[in-house]
Amino acid sequence: MKNATILTGDNQQETFDLQIKDDKIIQIAKSINEDADKVIDCAGKLLTPGFIDVHIHLREPGGEHKETIKSGTMAAARGGYTTVCSMPNTNPVPDSVEEVESLFERIEQDAVVRVLPYAAITKGLKGEERTDITALSKTDIFAFTDDGVGIQTAGQMLEAMYEAAANDRAIVAHCEDNSILYGGAVHEGDVSKRLDVPGILSACESVQIARDVLLAETADCHYHVCHVSTKESVRVIRDAKRAGIRVTAEVSPHHLLLTEDDFVELDTNFKMNPPLRAKADRDALFEGLLDGTIDFIATDHAPHAEDEKAQDMVKAPFGIVGLETAFPLLYTHLVETGKMTLQQLVDRMAKLPANVFDLPYGEIEEGSIADLTLVDLEKEITIDKDSFYSKGKNTPFNNWEVKGVPVLTIAAGKIVYEDDIDV
Repeated sequence: MKNATILTGDNQQETFDLQIKDDKIIQIAKSINEDADKVIDCAGKLLTPGFIDVHIHLREPGGEHKETIKSGTMAAARGGYTTVCSMPNTNPVPDSVEEVESLFERIEQDAVVRVLPYAAITKGLKGEERTDITALSKTDIFAFTDDGVGIQTAGQMLEAMYEAAANDRAIVAHCEDNSILYGGAVHEGDVSKRLDVPGILSACESVQIARDVLLAETADCHYHVCHVSTKESVRVIRDAKRAGIRVTAEVSPHHLLLTEDDFVELDTNFKMNPPLRAKADRDALFEGLLDGTIDFIATDHAPHAEDEKAQDMVKAPFGIVGLETAFPLLYTHLVETGKMTLQQLVDRMAKLPANVFDLPYGEIEEGSIADLTLVDLEKEITIDKDSFYSKGKNTPFNNWEVKGVPVLTIAAGKIVYEDDIDV
């Protein structure tokens, strides 16, 4: 790779050549003149570590009409992602060693980028009988979660945390107290009143986080909070970190860019869980992302079939897709507007997810795995859901104009996506 612009810390940029052999970066220098099978001229473009998304839904097995491992990882590659972590709300659920091994066989056969799957905390995601966390930890699963469903009892969560901690695995939580959910479909606030749709209380999320951080302290477990959405949740996580509790957290692009005020009509492409909250919540999320309370960004890519999303607001499933739009949206609306630096954004999409979960990725260094994303920061596009590689077209960002587009993705030394760059 020739003439690649690389961030070198503190938002500084320098131009380098890189030499890749097999799956590794073997040399980084101002000029490399070695013979190579392929030479990629990166002039005028930014080379970043491959993005890492620890929260996506691939739907396979059981939901192939929504997404497959192949289509979802192709979408990831197009979005600049080289590592993704797939949630266990599939059919069957990866809740046994046999099911996990079967899932890995599918991944090996069809994945375009690296997939690190989660295993379930409870069998069938039913919140009743705990899985054999110790046996599952002997496989290559990423962590444990019942994502999409909050663990409802403190005892069940504490026991899972004890066993996960004993096996040096994280518990990753979708936080939602069902006893105060009340059938909600959107945020309990202006939007629910205006559209006359049942609302979801902010406390539904934050009270379970408050419970869980104290349980994590008791169990000495790494506890990671999915898709934080409320100012109260940010406050609880910040206080827990100050107390030395091993808690980490993520935020999704849509919660950084949208609020309930953007929900102007009964459009299910704006329906996700947790829902779009108030402006004060969005401001708290952004502040938390910058000060380290929230560790990084994850898309919660959640594809659904169009006929499923075409149902009414209460019946339609929660979720939007995000892999193919995350970087351009965040670059355009956060970096270009001066709200955060390019370095801060790239770190929160690559380096910091790797650091939090001790993954050997997220850096551009000699000897590191060649997971790389080349971005044309000047390229402007209009988001077109019909062009998505993902089977899911459910996005509130259709027709948004953005810039900063991944044009080449290399995963473990192999080109897995290329746009209009000469290779």
